[in-house]
Amino acid sequence: MNNCVINQQTNEQNTGPVEDKTLNNNTPALLPQEVINDLLEWEMMHGVAFRQADNTARHVPFSIAPMSMQKPIYEHLLAVTPLIAKLISNVSEDHEFLQQSLTDMAKADPFFGRLMELHQQAHGDVSQPLNPARQPLLLMRTDFMDDRKHGAKVIEFNSIAAGMGPFGQRAAELHNFVNRQWNSVYRNWLEDDTALPAENKGMQQLAHGIAVATKKVSAHFASLGEDSAAHTPTFLMVVQKDEDNVYDQHLLEVALQHLGIRTVRRTFEQLSHQLSSGEQKRLMLEDVGAIDTVYLRAGYQFTDYWAPDLHEDICCHTLSQTRLFIEKHYVAMNATIGQQLATSKSMQMLLTTMPAQEYARWGLTEQEAQQVKSVLADMKPITTQNIDWFNTSANKQAWVLKNQGEGGGHCVFGEDISATLASLKPEEYDAWALMQRLYPHERDTPTIAVRDGKQTLVHDLVSEIGLFTAHYQGEPVTEHKGYAGYLIRSKPASENEGGIHSGQGILDSLALV
Repeated sequence: MNNCVINQQTNEQNTGPVEDKTLNNNTPALLPQEVINDLLEWEMMHGVAFRQADNTARHVPFSIAPMSMQKPIYEHLLAVTPLIAKLISNVSEDHEFLQQSLTDMAKADPFFGRLMELHQQAHGDVSQPLNPARQPLLLMRTDFMDDRKHGAKVIEFNSIAAGMGPFGQRAAELHNFVNRQWNSVYRNWLEDDTALPAENKGMQQLAHGIAVATKKVSAHFASLGEDSAAHTPTFLMVVQKDEDNVYDQHLLEVALQHLGIRTVRRTFEQLSHQLSSGEQKRLMLEDVGAIDTVYLRAGYQFTDYWAPDLHEDICCHTLSQTRLFIEKHYVAMNATIGQQLATSKSMQMLLTTMPAQEYARWGLTEQEAQQVKSVLADMKPITTQNIDWFNTSANKQAWVLKNQGEGGGHCVFGEDISATLASLKPEEYDAWALMQRLYPHERDTPTIAVRDGKQTLVHDLVSEIGLFTAHYQGEPVTEHKGYAGYLIRSKPASENEGGIHSGQGILDSLALV
């Protein structure tokens, strides 16, 4: 779970294996091992796994039955999320606005400072704009939590390495399997007997959107005289070396292959000496040929660009220039540098605090802007005045302090916020922001989490819902107006870190009441 703005409860919970017995009159008996074994085998057979260092695999932790959500809330998110994607897509191509509005943040955060340098190299300065050849393919996941008082609110935008769409679909399929094969188990642990599963075709819809963009780039070069019969539309996934979350990536690749797309994988280090330029700004890959789409599952942190063997005077220069090299070619690309900047925490804060009328700059009507505004949680910049307010007047439990980092481990809660603020130098302020802390609904009934083959009873499970969208050149490219499925990640409310493979998060799915 990427967020860290959830409630910290003080309820005790059992975090270890639980005996298979009836717990009390209101809680069903935990599951026989044969049920657990059946579900573990289903996961492994369907690629829901993490790779281990020794090239074995372990199953992804999961819940035994879906979370429930009121159908009107879900339908509101379905309506507003494509509008958010439209907004971000247009902001990401507003190069002047990005350069002007994120300058202070770039000075405060070295990594984003590097991104801003690359962005300016790609697009030029305001007086001498350049037009990079890459074609923006925005594959975005917008993460929400359903706050008890304020309703569903955005946690963050994700445009780079916004993965796990295939796992989201598989989680829904797993719960459907439980319902069919172990119906009494499913019913015992379902929150509401009237709840119906929400359809999730995230893997297919993301693959569909990518395939549309990939084939359009291929057709563009065919129109310029390239021999289309000799070229298979080709998709390049940029990955981290030796990462463990490869099966989710491979599931997407298999779905693309079924749509007639050739898929290849490379790290930035490999690409630094394997890429070249063909005619008409064609991106060429050694031993593969022309590339139509580039999808970054790496590039959101300095370590993705760090190559010790290069002995660079300037950290990460060579591999980050490889990313810039890609942007200078006619390929469908996610994430562009502009997309990554447009989904930063600082941009989220700017969009949250600006009047809705200003969204007209990026093609939203006032009604659409108000819809987007309805799901944005309050945010405040870090200033001397706001630090004084926080220390003297604020309810410290109502806020979370966040930096620009991706993933967990980048947030500070409660009384610790004052200590962190006191340690910051003024030149670091713009890398941080205060955000309204969300207190999501806990699941009404206990549930079972399965991790490493062992059952755990969880009394205080809370969930984050990420909705995927896909837009190419600013237009939706899925069968549902840009919507491309969902990812549910749940965790005990008493846990700060909700990562599925690094924290206490579990895969989950959604049922509508």
